[in-house]
Amino acid sequence: MSSTGVIDTKGGDNAFTAKSVHQNTSEPMYSGALSFMRRRYSRDLNGIDIAVTGIPYDLATSSRPGTRLGPQGVRRASTNLAWAPHFPSGRDIFAELAVIDYGDMVIDPGHPEKLPDMIEDHARDIVQSGAKMLTIGGDHFITYPILKAHAEKYGDGISLIQFDAHSDTWEDDGDRIDHGTMFWHAAKKGIVNPSKSIQVGIRTHNESTHGYNIIYGPEVQSMSIDAIVEQIKATVGNNPAYITFDIDGLDPCYAPGTGTPVLGGLTSHQAVSILRGLAGHVNLIGSDVVEVSPPFDVSDITSLAGATMAWEMLNIHAVNRAK
Repeated sequence: MSSTGVIDTKGGDNAFTAKSVHQNTSEPMYSGALSFMRRRYSRDLNGIDIAVTGIPYDLATSSRPGTRLGPQGVRRASTNLAWAPHFPSGRDIFAELAVIDYGDMVIDPGHPEKLPDMIEDHARDIVQSGAKMLTIGGDHFITYPILKAHAEKYGDGISLIQFDAHSDTWEDDGDRIDHGTMFWHAAKKGIVNPSKSIQVGIRTHNESTHGYNIIYGPEVQSMSIDAIVEQIKATVGNNPAYITFDIDGLDPCYAPGTGTPVLGGLTSHQAVSILRGLAGHVNLIGSDVVEVSPPFDVSDITSLAGATMAWEMLNIHAVNRAK
């Protein structure tokens, strides 16, 4: 249903039939071809502001699998959001931004050793076109090759804004494909500048911060949303910034469908409010939502949380464009 309360019975399947990337849909939430926010499926990046893509990869997970189904789940849940303008701003984001669903990267699980380079190539194709990338995972390892592709375009020393229960900066032997070590690699190789990066919601122990600024889970609960936003803004400044949202940054009561849930996380209200507070204040070059695992979800609430965080990331791009 559209925001006017009228369903266009001659329409439908906007993912394939849309005449323009700006066209919105009025089809019911429970029907139609599924794309992210009913955006048109396309591989044509000419004139595109944001390309939403799925990377259905979970071979780097250390606990419960299933995040390869994350892009499907998030797309399905996004239909609950696609019918209305952004809240509370009322922005018609898709009138302001040219957004497509670029579809999923094709994963060959029979050659896991090739996948990091394949993910990087997939990201490079999008980023070098001039479009910005919004990625739906997949486990959190995918962020590492994506960051490498962004560093090629924007330069090393990117600011990472990470929402997570885990730091993902544990050290390894240098060769692991692991969703718990990649931000150690990113800092070590200079892709990310940890002194201008911040991790929000961390609530697992690591011997070293490796130079990252951290707002730990208990601190989040004692701080105001405004204070958290201000700390992120002060840390990142105008440096090119990449937002990565591991859905286990939320408390398991808001996101049970994930591989490694940890108690004491952010509420969904805190998370969306922080993202809204960053709109117009961070130089966002790309973003992702990862670790949504539909097999462990309840009533799609984790997928809906993931879709909503991605929606807020699109809002940041729209506000930044309007400045």
